[in-house]
Amino acid sequence: GEFLFFYLGEHILHYHPQLFFKHRGMEKRFEGLAPEAGAILAERVSGVGSVAHALAYCQAVEAAAGCAVPKRAAWLRVLLAELERLYNHLHYLGHLADTTTLKVGQAEGRLLEERVKQLNARLTGSRFLRSMLKPGGLRRDLLPKDWLPEKLEDIRQEAARYVQLLGDTDSYLDRLITTGPLPRKVAFDQGATGPIERASGIDRDLRRDHPYAAYADLPVTVPVETAGDANARFNVRAAEIDASFVLMQRTLLLLPEGEVEAECRPAPGTHGLGWAESPRGTLFYAVHVGADGRLARVKIKSPSFSNWRVFPFTVHDSNMMDYAINEASFGLTIAGCDR
Repeated sequence: GEFLFFYLGEHILHYHPQLFFKHRGMEKRFEGLAPEAGAILAERVSGVGSVAHALAYCQAVEAAAGCAVPKRAAWLRVLLAELERLYNHLHYLGHLADTTTLKVGQAEGRLLEERVKQLNARLTGSRFLRSMLKPGGLRRDLLPKDWLPEKLEDIRQEAARYVQLLGDTDSYLDRLITTGPLPRKVAFDQGATGPIERASGIDRDLRRDHPYAAYADLPVTVPVETAGDANARFNVRAAEIDASFVLMQRTLLLLPEGEVEAECRPAPGTHGLGWAESPRGTLFYAVHVGADGRLARVKIKSPSFSNWRVFPFTVHDSNMMDYAINEASFGLTIAGCDR
């Protein structure tokens, strides 16, 4: 990306991010693939959103095929999605601490992120939870009940202590409060999504409002703040960390037995739409199956695509000293945009 600043001294008059310099051709590469093979490609659109992208893609194919995912697979999909949300939010807290010059806070956030990724690797063989999802369910079963609840509870207690320490650090809060305010109207009009919109008072979450996987059977807590500044965005993600622990423990407690995959072959000429609430917001996949039964077109709408559009409204008329903190508080990625 290229970021253009128009400024006088430390004062930013206008800011314009230019993305899409790198055309990866991801959507084009779906064309001609068998629907099952597309899940592997979807996992690589955005590395830190592997589960969310694969899940939205698989649900689009399942909608086109009209197939039902086994109940156990639906519940395990929730577990994988929340593990991905957890390590993303812990990485976010560490990065935000770094931009406010809290090096110990950065290190502790990255350490907690690493511990979650090690759990991911032990559970699935992949730190980024790849090669698990497929249209119709999962590629293989998981057996997390014996050891995962205890490990999650240990990390939950440490994460709660970490968040509390950050919230009690005056120098940290001084840099976040009133930094990069995003008014609710601008967030709504410009299409903000995920923690960004919820920090500006917009109460929306696909897991609750348009449930998928097993979210309809789980207590989905949606934290909302109204200040719209960097501190509000921090508070939303911090609250979502605890909410993810609750969802995962509940999932493990109620995890049903049974199969984890079902036949799922969309007929030629069918269409499907799938969605997921990724750690960064709403993610959509639209799939069209051609006359030969292979993928003819796949369209992706990533959450960072929406939030990059919103971000400049918080930079105009701000100052250079706050820019890095403001950008970190948005938790943006470029990979999902450069498709």
